[in-house]
Amino acid sequence: MEIKIPELALVMLIGASGSGKSTFARKHFRSTEILTSDFCRAIVSDDENDQTATEDAFNVLKYIAGIRLKRGLLTVIDATNVQPEARKDFISLAKEYHCLPVAIVLDLPERLLQDRNKNRTDRNFGPHVIPMQRSQLRRSLKYLGREGVRHIHILNSEEKVESIQGIARDPLYNNLKHLSGPFDIIGDVHGCYDELVKLLKELNYTFESVAYDLVNFGIKVRHPEGRKAVFLGDLVDRGPKTPQVLKLVMSMVQDSSALCVPGNHDAKLLKKLKGSDVKLKHGLAETVEQLSAEEPEFISKVQDFLEGLVSHYVLDGGNLVVAHAGLKEEMHGRGSGAVRTFCMYGETTGETDEFGLPVRYNWASDYKGKAMVVYGHTPIPNPQWLNRTICIDTGCVFGGKLTALRYPEKEVISVNAEKTYFEPSRPLDYNPLTGLSFQQEHDDLLEIDDVRGKHIVETRLLGNITIREDNSIAALEVMSRFAINPKWLIYLPPTMSPSETSTRAGYLEHPEEALKYYATQGVETVVCEEKHMGSRAAVIVCKDENAALKTFGVGNEGIGVCYTRTGRAFFHEDQLEKDFLERINRALTLSGFWDKFKTDWVCLDCELMPWSAKAQALLKDQYAAVGAASAAALPFVTEALQMAKDRGIAADSLLTEFVSKNEMSGRFIDSYRQYCWTVNSLDDYQLAPFHILATEGVVHTDKDHIWHMENIRSICEADTGLLIVTPYKVVDLKNEEAKNEVTNWWNHLTESGGEGMVIKPLNFISKGAKGILQPAIKCRGKEYLRIIYGPTYSAPENLTRLKERSVGGKRALALREFALGAEGLERFVRKEPLRKIHECIFGVLALESEAIDPRL
Repeated sequence: MEIKIPELALVMLIGASGSGKSTFARKHFRSTEILTSDFCRAIVSDDENDQTATEDAFNVLKYIAGIRLKRGLLTVIDATNVQPEARKDFISLAKEYHCLPVAIVLDLPERLLQDRNKNRTDRNFGPHVIPMQRSQLRRSLKYLGREGVRHIHILNSEEKVESIQGIARDPLYNNLKHLSGPFDIIGDVHGCYDELVKLLKELNYTFESVAYDLVNFGIKVRHPEGRKAVFLGDLVDRGPKTPQVLKLVMSMVQDSSALCVPGNHDAKLLKKLKGSDVKLKHGLAETVEQLSAEEPEFISKVQDFLEGLVSHYVLDGGNLVVAHAGLKEEMHGRGSGAVRTFCMYGETTGETDEFGLPVRYNWASDYKGKAMVVYGHTPIPNPQWLNRTICIDTGCVFGGKLTALRYPEKEVISVNAEKTYFEPSRPLDYNPLTGLSFQQEHDDLLEIDDVRGKHIVETRLLGNITIREDNSIAALEVMSRFAINPKWLIYLPPTMSPSETSTRAGYLEHPEEALKYYATQGVETVVCEEKHMGSRAAVIVCKDENAALKTFGVGNEGIGVCYTRTGRAFFHEDQLEKDFLERINRALTLSGFWDKFKTDWVCLDCELMPWSAKAQALLKDQYAAVGAASAAALPFVTEALQMAKDRGIAADSLLTEFVSKNEMSGRFIDSYRQYCWTVNSLDDYQLAPFHILATEGVVHTDKDHIWHMENIRSICEADTGLLIVTPYKVVDLKNEEAKNEVTNWWNHLTESGGEGMVIKPLNFISKGAKGILQPAIKCRGKEYLRIIYGPTYSAPENLTRLKERSVGGKRALALREFALGAEGLERFVRKEPLRKIHECIFGVLALESEAIDPRL
């Protein structure tokens, strides 16, 4: 024998002491699913028989049960539960979390219970307890249904208890997670049959005439590729052909080519068909009149169909939820009267607007769930996304459109209404246009709790990335005080790891180690790019200000922005930034970029020169100060030592040392000076783009680096005054001659005063045996490293110590920041809420405060 219960339920085991509840629970449920009053009593008192701890024990039990139900986990309560007041809190808990309460009653004979308890050493109570508990159980048993228990299983003998072979967990009717689509989700039809047929044909559904019966009603509609239509309810009322709509949808559902959820108008019609006294308002009168011409058998079928509709469906492994009026996350996949009511009517504030319509609470503005929610109910001019939810009721019956959303493509398909069939109480386009989408209006305010404290960011490339609380505090300071408008911040460039320490004498870094790293990871081809000595910058350029408003939700801030690795504005003069962005815009236009990429915006990863333009304080306070001090002091020191030597004092070793220091200090000054020049106007700047990160609908991390460099070349050629083409070489790692050639090129670059080069795998994202590889490795020249490590870093004793450095921490940091940066771009292109994009950007900024040697 098998007991069937819902897959998500609060199961109460009911029975007097000794009835075998705990044994039954251990046999049929997971240990983690069982909450026992005895165990909770022991937790709070160290004695499961301490009756004085019962109240505290049940508080603990109810708290744990609530957490489990909130998380959607079946929970079993192992307690006597023989009194209605003992069950009341558990039934309320099930109601609060929209779960079904289940009772499994073990009503065994009193003599059997007494015999069992005599042999128990863990219990010490008088013989009166069992009769009292059985009496309480018998008196309340018949009222379980009234208390709200929907599934009751009574086992009134030891044989029946032993006969139970298992507990079958039935999926809830709304659980269609096994159906992955693809789907065509259709908004409120309201009797608009002609538009529905037109829309289905637009979606490539085929229509076939078949014999008329009360199953397919003379029509069979299917999609040649097996797509399934999903109707969001409100099939009836207001429109001219409600019976035809019902016949079409009912035949598709019966043929398994469609699903349907109920709308509030459908529910009202059902009440009317069942004989309830309902007011014939809001289009119901027209529906009743149209149905009066139909045969009684059809009316009966309509009633059965509407009565069988499930409040909502959870589809595609939980990634998609469909409901007429939408659904809050905590109600997904749950079954209760409150869930059904919300699905059909939504939630109102209790107020009415100037048109006499209820003011609806905007549940979607608070939605933070992972599932996409598609709904209708409230007519709007055009579908818009808000926090992974979308309303697709575009008011066809009011003269608007009938709309479908293709899933998983997220493509919206609409057909215009033939006419206005019913005048709306409130005009479809009543709300004034701001130029912003619902999502952009909602994104005007970010919540600090989304990024405060320790949190985890889920990424496609690297899984879960943990952001520690202390790092979050540092990032919060920078983001709140110094960063640009977060609507622009769709990407922060990651840090870059250097190559492993070189084994060559006199070198801290050399291309040999970087090339070897990629070769050992299975990479066959790398791209080596000259490394410019400037400041890393992200540049966003829109075709015009309308594009900036439409794409980023930013108005009156120009056509774009240029910002640093920490999200700060690069330029502090508005006019200079405006001129800079317009120059890039002009180059994009002249190169045909907008048309080629079918976009009106682009995000570029660049290097902006001169270095001194952004690092003036660093140069003045650190490098120049060191250079000036050494230039002032060391010549006098060497002169004094030379004089001492000339007088016969043993100063040879000191003199040699300080002559060397003086020479190295001179090279230090020469090194940083060549990266600095005076900036008086825009003509003194140079920009070297090297990644086309994203354009409309596309993140270009799927393209190789040759693609990036060559497409950027055409942009740079349109303005050779501002834009610089970055020299690069493609290297076959199996070709020793090619590796030697690129090493010689690096030597030439660094000996000529260049910083070095960046070595990247050919593919933007490359994977090895242990996951994604370093997206880039920098290999810096000997003289540039003098700026980083100090004038005398190349002295043998210093270089020996520096060669002990480890790049492991830097490598791990670079990968995490790279994954977060790519994730932020992908979320932006998918038009996810700003808070979801911002957590990636915030994560990169937070990781920048990791305790990693900044010289690496």
